[in-house]
Amino acid sequence: MNLLNIKDLNKNFKQENENQLEVLKNINLKIKEKEFISFIGPSGCGKSTLLNILAGLIPASSGQVMLKNKLIQNPGNDRVMVFQEAALFPWLTVIENVLFGLKIKNIDKKKAYQKALDQLEAVQLKNFKDSYPHQLSGGMKQRVAIARALVIDPEILLMDEPFGALDEQTRLMLHHQLIKLWQDTEKTIVFVTHNIREAVKLSDRIIVFGSNPGRIVEEFKIDIPQPRDRENPTLVRIENKILKLLEKEIKKQGENTYEKIAT
Repeated sequence: MNLLNIKDLNKNFKQENENQLEVLKNINLKIKEKEFISFIGPSGCGKSTLLNILAGLIPASSGQVMLKNKLIQNPGNDRVMVFQEAALFPWLTVIENVLFGLKIKNIDKKKAYQKALDQLEAVQLKNFKDSYPHQLSGGMKQRVAIARALVIDPEILLMDEPFGALDEQTRLMLHHQLIKLWQDTEKTIVFVTHNIREAVKLSDRIIVFGSNPGRIVEEFKIDIPQPRDRENPTLVRIENKILKLLEKEIKKQGENTYEKIAT
């Protein structure tokens, strides 16, 4: 069943000279319930802008996004963002940070505390519930951010390069944890990344974007069960196809390097 329906979506930004910068053009996409879908493309292709539109943080210039036949116009508890920076409150403990998301839901304090504790256990941080953010590693902070997002029980988890600032070893560990959380919770995940191998490892489907303006150039479906062997020949072929597509798009931009998307 389709959960999100993006139809004829366009996004322009007004520049200082009053001209319109076309960021996204004619985006049409359907996202299914329980799907793990990734957006990948050159820098500046509008991936994060589209994610912000899905979150209801900014409006589309034209077109629409429907969530279960309801027009998305504002943020809501059915959609939660996880950013590259964990954005935890430094003066709150780990469990207080997770509990913060429940304050607007008027849940009984004991029930809320237990829900927060359960989410920390799910991300293997229950023993750090009384720690403060400055006492955590980067990977641990991101796990707290994910727990804070999941504790309000959203239908969709929107993730904007959540592991982009982490070292490779930490990223691999969080890949395993994210897949387990996705399988356990059956949430729909929309994931933005610059890393091809990450997208191929995690996703049911990958949407490749071109730029100037941002548009969908191709999509790849990956019907390989989790956990995946990163050396699987099918996955390697998909990685290479995506890399060639992105090289082509970046050359159109006149850029001389594509190191941000290479593995």
